Amino acid sequence: MSDFFEVFGLRRTLAIDGAALQRRFYELSRQWHPDFHQAASAEAQARALQESAHVNAAYRALRDPLARVEYLIRLEAGRATKEGATLKPKAPPALLAEMFEIQEALEEAKAGALDEAARATLSAQRDALQARMSETEVQITGPLSQAWDAAAPTARPAALKALEEALATRAYLRTVIDDLANVLEEAGDNETSGSESSRDATASPGRPERVGGMGGHIGAPHQ
Repeated sequence: MSDFFEVFGLRRTLAIDGAALQRRFYELSRQWHPDFHQAASAEAQARALQESAHVNAAYRALRDPLARVEYLIRLEAGRATKEGATLKPKAPPALLAEMFEIQEALEEAKAGALDEAARATLSAQRDALQARMSETEVQITGPLSQAWDAAAPTARPAALKALEEALATRAYLRTVIDDLANVLEEAGDNETSGSESSRDATASPGRPERVGGMGGHIGAPHQ
């Protein structure tokens, strides 16, 4: 079966006209939609169903720039390219070393309660990593994708490796960001729960509510 680029008559390039891709998707969807093949033979209906699913999978993979890069890497490396297959590159060693302190802080946070200073530090680290991940995504979909498209055949392995390393960086940053977000969310939930428990403990059940003026009783107005 043709690869996803071939489905739309495209070369293996990362610069794709999104509007043109969508128009071609609609054309192929109408061509292979099973409803238009109900009068055909069982074999033809089965093919229409298969082609329709293949077109849908190809569109989902190519319409998003990052998913497109992941698919291209799997395709070029000869890995599984079926829908749902995920690329799991190894994080660069330099990045692992750089994130060591954050990982240690995460482990400490998971082991005990967070104070205000630790929560503020982790929150700032999360925000910084989110900004860094956004920058990495811009590099992937911008200069690195352009370098792949412009590379001569002999230079393509290096361009592909640069894309793969950038994707590995993004994947690792996203994992750390998610871990930080989970720890901060749990800390917030624990703090809220503790505050509610404290309020419940200080309340006196059964104590009548005071209503009215100085004496707390409702009576006839003074004459």
